[in-house]
Amino acid sequence: MEQQDPMFEESSANQAKAWVQENLRIIVSVFIVAAIALGIYSYSQRTQTVSEEGANTLLETKGGEEGAAQTGDVQSQDAVKADVKTGVAVTPELSRETETSFVEQAERGNGSTHLARRALAHYLEKNPDSSLTAEHKIYIEDYLRKNVSFRGAVTTKTSIEFSKDLIKQSIDKSKTLNDRQLQNLKKYSARVSAYR
Repeated sequence: MEQQDPMFEESSANQAKAWVQENLRIIVSVFIVAAIALGIYSYSQRTQTVSEEGANTLLETKGGEEGAAQTGDVQSQDAVKADVKTGVAVTPELSRETETSFVEQAERGNGSTHLARRALAHYLEKNPDSSLTAEHKIYIEDYLRKNVSFRGAVTTKTSIEFSKDLIKQSIDKSKTLNDRQLQNLKKYSARVSAYR
């Protein structure tokens, strides 16, 4: 094997070091531009994520069609209505009722909790229960989300079916919560604009 001259190795290292020093400004500029481009790409690819407790996609309404008009939606006021008691947006194309269940279609940014919240709102439209507090509703939507047969990621093509029996069962279970449990749920209900 041939051994390379140590002087050659040293001069190569010195040449590389000199090149980096001479072009340091360009190298740093390239890294900065790459970081900005990556940030822009990441931001544009990011989908709106909403925590289970959040309600970014809900309409804050003071009553019915007024909320739809305030949001500036292109849809007609008849197409989007909000339940006055819950403030949850009710969009006919995204919800349908069968004899035994409510089928909720996801919109962009929805998770299974949003769909459970909508199913509960539909159920309470037909079966009002004034004894339910915001904390009860948080428990109910979480119970529905965990006990529905759907598993996996929610996309805009996802529909989840919530049986009326399951909703009734979750309401009954929520009424068995003690004061300490309800107090613990306050921190979550405070984050849901529909329940304030």
